[in-house]
Amino acid sequence: MTIPPPPALPPEPPVRDMTVGELRALVERGDVYRAKSVFELASRAREDDRAVDALGELSRLPVLRGDRLHGYVSLAWAAITGLLAAETPRARETAYAAFAELPPGDRDLFLTYLRVDAIEEAHPRL
Repeated sequence: MTIPPPPALPPEPPVRDMTVGELRALVERGDVYRAKSVFELASRAREDDRAVDALGELSRLPVLRGDRLHGYVSLAWAAITGLLAAETPRARETAYAAFAELPPGDRDLFLTYLRVDAIEEAHPRL
């Protein structure tokens, strides 16, 4: 039995040229490039409060919480990590609130992943 090749991926979107709203929509519709959108929003979070708000809201979506990049690391964790890395008061407060809404077991694993005892101690870099 021969396994057929996977279908071709759609063209990669120009995430750097997209608006926050377009990036958010890409994630919300479950696009194959949703992770690229989350990472682009994270790269903008230091300078753009709209990106901060989008990451905070997206991190609460069940699909992102269940979308594991590898092992236990979810796309919601990536969004929260991006907020923490932005190091602005608004981004960090948004990260703390998003973290508090993760299921308890997920919070514990995330703290272990970040190698901290409390979310406020985390200062990741992108």
